[in-house]
Amino acid sequence: MAIPTDENLQQLRSYLLRYARLQLRDAALAEDAVQETLLAAFDHGATFSGKSEYKSWLVGILKHKIIDVIRKRSREQSLTVDEDASESEMIEGMFEAEGQWHRLPANWGNPEKSLEDKKFWEIFDRCLELMPARTARVFTMREVMELTSDDICKELAISQTNLWVLLHRARLSLRGCLETRWFGDATK
Repeated sequence: MAIPTDENLQQLRSYLLRYARLQLRDAALAEDAVQETLLAAFDHGATFSGKSEYKSWLVGILKHKIIDVIRKRSREQSLTVDEDASESEMIEGMFEAEGQWHRLPANWGNPEKSLEDKKFWEIFDRCLELMPARTARVFTMREVMELTSDDICKELAISQTNLWVLLHRARLSLRGCLETRWFGDATK
């Protein structure tokens, strides 16, 4: 295993910290998860086989540390459905009483091109931060961390139905936010 230089390690640490903050929404918890990740990598460096990039290996360790933090937090506090009340109002505002769109969705042009733009990802992160914590947590566990539905339900003690409702709300919220802040030419 090639040990990263101090400069490379600092870049990796910065990347891991941004990743953890996005998932945990708490700077202190993110810092702790990254520190635990780096300690685990240091302690178990001999297990790195080199079949993937060192960065990918560290992210894999970090994902497990984040899941541990989420598991611990879910045991310490109960999640209530009421935190999504303002989000429900936002979703209802998108549709007419008969179920038609109040305003047709904006033309997204070439969304694949946006994925290459650093500013897009900054706005994407901001949109996730604006979501209710539980909704964003479910979305990132499913779409970013790529956990299965069963694993998410078990970790957060929610039903499959509740999971799909939260994912639907997250996608609608993310879509509305991106239309306003990115695709609606608000930032360009």
